[in-house]
Amino acid sequence: MKNFGIAEALDKLGIKRSNPGTSTGQKWLRSKGKPIPSYSPADGKLIGSVQATDDAVFEKVVKQAHAAFLEWRLVPAPKRGEVVRQVGEALRKYKEPLGKLVSYEMGKSYQEGLGEVQEMIDICDFAVGLSRQLHGLTMHSERPQHRMYEQYHPLGVVGIISAFNFPVAVWSWNSMLAWVCGDTCIWKPSEKTPLCAIACQHIVNRVFKKNGVPEGVSCIVNGDYKIGQRLSAHENIPLVSATGSTRMGKAVGKTVAERLGRALLELGGNNAIIISGHANLEMAVRGALFGAVGTAGQRCTTTRRLIIHESVYESVKEKLKQAYRQLSIGNPLDLNNHVGPLIDTLAVKAYRNALQQVKAQGGKFVIPGGLLKGKGFESGCYVKPAIAEVKNDYEIVQHETFAPILYLVKYKTLDEAIAYQNGVKQGLSSAIMTTHIQEMEKFLSHAGSDCGIANVNIGTSGAEIGGAFGGEKETGGGRESGSDAWKAYMRRQTNTINFGDSLPLAQGIKFDV
Repeated sequence: MKNFGIAEALDKLGIKRSNPGTSTGQKWLRSKGKPIPSYSPADGKLIGSVQATDDAVFEKVVKQAHAAFLEWRLVPAPKRGEVVRQVGEALRKYKEPLGKLVSYEMGKSYQEGLGEVQEMIDICDFAVGLSRQLHGLTMHSERPQHRMYEQYHPLGVVGIISAFNFPVAVWSWNSMLAWVCGDTCIWKPSEKTPLCAIACQHIVNRVFKKNGVPEGVSCIVNGDYKIGQRLSAHENIPLVSATGSTRMGKAVGKTVAERLGRALLELGGNNAIIISGHANLEMAVRGALFGAVGTAGQRCTTTRRLIIHESVYESVKEKLKQAYRQLSIGNPLDLNNHVGPLIDTLAVKAYRNALQQVKAQGGKFVIPGGLLKGKGFESGCYVKPAIAEVKNDYEIVQHETFAPILYLVKYKTLDEAIAYQNGVKQGLSSAIMTTHIQEMEKFLSHAGSDCGIANVNIGTSGAEIGGAFGGEKETGGGRESGSDAWKAYMRRQTNTINFGDSLPLAQGIKFDV
């Protein structure tokens, strides 16, 4: 990796002290909205600001995105895929500065920032292949000399609401698939990480300009929840893909449903790893460690609960204590550090409140956690990862706290462990650590995990883009990224062709006049 500082990274990405916050592609639109400042949780310094999108400018963006859709949908899908391939090449070029900005603005380690940009590159590669595989089905008709088939057409303008914890990757999961499907996109990034979105728009703009892509295929709007509400309510945006809290998702889903639009929701997780008495404990602890403290516990797939068999419970607890003592916490741009800061002081407040609730509800701390102070921690966003022994039905355990707090729960039988695993309102990611094939198969069966993701001998965090990503229950039910998730961005149409000389009706109905 090249050794350059954050100032050079910002310069390479075109980030200024003050940036327009609204774009339809090549055009950056002036708005009367208030500036949205972005402070780094790493050191508390102001990185820059973007201008919030006002109502009038928002309407201009939607109009331009819709006009672009009418043109973009006519471009052959493989040609659209070629443009996305070039986006992937551009992301390879800017991987290091963009990864550094992700790390600095969001607070995740630089290694994780680079990994997030790699996810963007990977989804570009996936989308390129997909552009030649937007397939339908052919069915046999009950009527003679008839052919039935179904096909998929571009849907329209896709609204994308992303969260701070993956400030660029989740947008790419949606936009790259939407673009090869023939859709246009309007992205509302988190107001906590707006500069990452501006950087992505600059990168994409260069590729789109070179290829003559219509103005409005890639759009950005910025603002608070009110802009999200406008996206959700707008009748010219047939699909809204929203990533964030369950509370936010319920609001988006309700608003979109009221106009009979589509909502693709990726919401909270309360993920557990079951550690069996047959587990490879070294592997189990390694998987639990990254799952619990990676991104400072701010992933939707973060491991929040360890459900441990009573025969290995004390051993796992001791191994975790040893592993946590070796964690290095500090500036995320320092490659020697494993854990960076929480996103802001509000997140720290939620973390400290959760610790208080654990104690009040009867939990016992194995690693007590707490706020880190002193040199290097001036931003007030650094906390110690905590571990607590609890019961699964504690109220605080039932909720998702976006912070590095790991709960330990003891179990006797696998049925009991699975019941604990499923005994929360969220259903995103899950895992079992075991070398026992019957335990593996039961965990993956109808009677096993009720989550959208179920793993064996890997942790809950770190999904690959090749599989569909998403969860059940209060996680929202949406699917993004791989497999056939592309179908969410298209409309299905059933076609019947009569190539005969008569007009027979289905179901043998006679209607002779």
